[in-house]
Order: sequence, then structure tokens, then C-alpha cells
Amino acid sequence: MDPPQEGRLVPTDGVVEDGASAVDESMLTGESVPVEKTTGSTVTGATVNASGVLVVRATAVGAETALSQIVKLVADAQAGKGEAQRLADRISAVFVPVVLVLALLTFAGWTVVAGDPVGGLVAAVAVLIIACPCALGLATPTAIMVGTGRGADLGILIKGVEVLERTRTITTVVFDKTGTLTTGRMSLTDVQAAATTEEELLRRVGAVEADSEHPIGQAITTAARSRVGTLPAAGDFEALAGHGVRADVDGATVWVGRRKLLAEAGLILAEDLDDRARALESAGKTAVFAGWEGEVRGVLAVADTVKDDAAAIVDRLHDMGLTVAMITGDNARTAQAVADSVGIDRVMAEVLPSDKQSEVQRLQAQGEVVAMVGDGVNDAPALVQADLGIAIGTGTDVAIESSDLTLMRGDLAGVATAIQLSRRTYRTILQNLGWAFGYNTLAIPLAALGLLNPIIAGAAMAFSSVSVVTNSLRLRRFGKGRTAT
Repeated sequence: MDPPQEGRLVPTDGVVEDGASAVDESMLTGESVPVEKTTGSTVTGATVNASGVLVVRATAVGAETALSQIVKLVADAQAGKGEAQRLADRISAVFVPVVLVLALLTFAGWTVVAGDPVGGLVAAVAVLIIACPCALGLATPTAIMVGTGRGADLGILIKGVEVLERTRTITTVVFDKTGTLTTGRMSLTDVQAAATTEEELLRRVGAVEADSEHPIGQAITTAARSRVGTLPAAGDFEALAGHGVRADVDGATVWVGRRKLLAEAGLILAEDLDDRARALESAGKTAVFAGWEGEVRGVLAVADTVKDDAAAIVDRLHDMGLTVAMITGDNARTAQAVADSVGIDRVMAEVLPSDKQSEVQRLQAQGEVVAMVGDGVNDAPALVQADLGIAIGTGTDVAIESSDLTLMRGDLAGVATAIQLSRRTYRTILQNLGWAFGYNTLAIPLAALGLLNPIIAGAAMAFSSVSVVTNSLRLRRFGKGRTAT
């Protein structure tokens, strides 16, 4: 195939025959740090070539590619999920025939026992009017209309009443990490200087990385410009694929990259600085070493940072009595560091796209009712498999299509709000059905005994319908004050 150029998508699955580059595979694996690829490495179609040129031999095309297999997983999961029947339909299927039978029995009873067919006809008509299932028919659609309308106001799209039915029993919320709990973008988190100042370290490293296309290099340069201002010019730039970069700044050759690169360049790494670097790596961050004139001068750490509201949302879900889990393709150390920072109960790390669906199935097999929150193509099978799929609206179209709820604003606060709104809406449906069914159950005997004439029965039936609509309209107040969970 044609070599994937820098910044372009890899056309299909294959094996690298020549070249070296960093490939962004977050679309499939959830790993936010680009993966270094050299001769013999496998690449996946639709991933992004972040830097360098690769010559790739195709090994799978069309339906055989990894992306196509994910699409198939989504289709299979959708076909295997039965749709719940509407609660109102189940009740009406029994209620309406029973009312018709009762009206006939009322007429027959008055005619045979009381010898008054006219009175029997009036009583039978009163039974039919008082039992008219208008309120029963309005119970579900009015609550759905108001609830989904309020959800739209809050940036929450609910796809149907079946979603509301499932939401009320959720016990575990599973978050995808990259792009959902985290920003999905690399940023500079720590600067550890040795034998120089932090400002000088950022100044030189930012200048070297200014010509780099690697996401880590771009994150460092952005932070350097923000903190120290204008960066000096760098000359004789060279990108050492898979290892780092080097360039001349202020008359000195500055090396930036992996620990191994600086060691091969003959730069001495102080033990204290090495310990600080290992501590950063233990926290799940990527350590970038920099040095010049024979010494490693500092370590910079970059990471996919957690969203500002992540910890507060996890606490809110805990307050609702829910268990919170995280699933990611990242390594276990990085995943655990993120989980600890926001208070997540359970971590599933190093999970491949196809295995995300399996992990959700495993939780369901343990008796958990699972809500899955994700935003990427790699989350789609798990979103469909989950009892409730919640997609971040800023994510991919595939994820949104696979979900039951979509958060159009992209903020995590919508997760708890969506579950609360769904539960409140479903509870309103039950209240409406209980009122409509209970009202009919109590009023039908009165009508059958001739204690309600058709005019009064008609007024009572209308009052029942108005009551159901009014109760549904209470959902318009959701989110304006304190809401129940």
C-alpha cells in the first residue's frame, strides 16, 4: 500500500516493512500515548500516523480488519439484546378486555336480576366511560415527552422508555478512561530540574520540541511557551524515531527523549534525578529526559490529565449508592493512578476493544446491572452490551449510535444527572399508571352499581387525565432545585 504519511490515517491493517514512527492507537485501544512502530510492528487501519513515514504490507482488508470486527461486534450485540415491552401496553392488554366484559355483565345483571334494561344500559355506559383508558394511555407518553424534553434542555438525549426501565436498576457505572474520565490530550504535569533552573530547562526543551510532530513534544512546547514566553531558535534538528529528538540551542546540543537515548549520547544521569523520574513513572506519567553538555539536566512528565469534575462526579455516583469502575486499554500502573486520583472502586486495565464487551458481560454474570460510559469506536461494543449505554456527545458517531443515553454537552456531570432524570421519569410513569389504574379500579364498581351517571363519569374520567398530565409536567422542575436520586 502507499506509505502512511505523517498525520494521516493508516489505510488498513498491516505489518511495517520499513520506517519508524509513533502511531496514535487511542481510537482502538484507549491508550493516549502514541505507540512507537518500527520494522516488524503491526499497525491497525484507521489509526493515526503521528510522525515519520511507514512502509506497510497489508495483512487484512475490508471485513477482516480490526475496525470491521468491532462494527460486527456492535451489530451482534444489538441483535442479541431483547427490547422490553412498554409497561402501559402490558396493563392495557389485560385491562381493556376486562372492562368490556364488566360492562356486559353490568347490563346483564341489571336486566336479569333487577329487570331494568334501561338502567342496565345507563350503568354499562357509565362503566365504559369511567373506565375509558385515556389516563392509562397518557400515563407513559406524557411522562416520556416531558422527561425527554427536560433532558434535552439539560443536554441529555434519552432514546426510549426501555432505557428508563433499565436505568432504575443500575448498580455499577463503568467509565472508559481516555476521553471520558480524562481530557484525551497530553499535557505537561511536572518539571524536575537538576544543575539548571526549571525556566532554563523548559526554555531549551521547548525550543527543541518546537519542530516535533509528536503529541508529547507538542505538549511540552505548548507548556514551555505558556510559562517562559518566546522560545529560542533551534538548529540542526533531528528526530530519532522511537527514542526522542536532538537540536542545537544556544550553541549546545540538547537531547530530549527516553532514558536510553541520553545514556547512549553519553549524558550522565544523577541518582537523585533518576529516583524522581521513577516516582513520576510510578504515578502513571510518561517521563521525558533532557540534557546537554554531558549531563541530564532534568525530567519532564506528561500525562493525559483527569477532567476537573471527575472526582466530584464519582462521589456523586457513590452517594446514589452506585459502584464505579473504570475500563481502559492503558497499562495497569497508569490506570490505577487515575483511579486513585478520583476515587474509583474497581479498575480493569490493559483491556482490548473486543475484551471491553467481555468485561461488561463478566460484570453482568456476577449479578451487576451495568451502565457503560464511553466516547470512542472502541467503546461501542461495550456500550451496546451494557444494560445502559451512555455516550459522551463529543465522542464518535459510532459510540453515540450504540448508546441509550447521549450527553450532548460532553461533561461528566451529565452521567449522574441522566441516571437521576431517567429514574425520576420512570417513577413518574409508575405514579401515573398507579393513579389511572387505581382510579378505574375504585370507580368501576360505583358505576356498575348505578351510583355514577354517565355525565359524572365523564367528568371524573377527564379529571383523571388532567391529573396524569399535571403530574408529568412536574418533571419540568427537575434540576432546578434539589432532585431525588
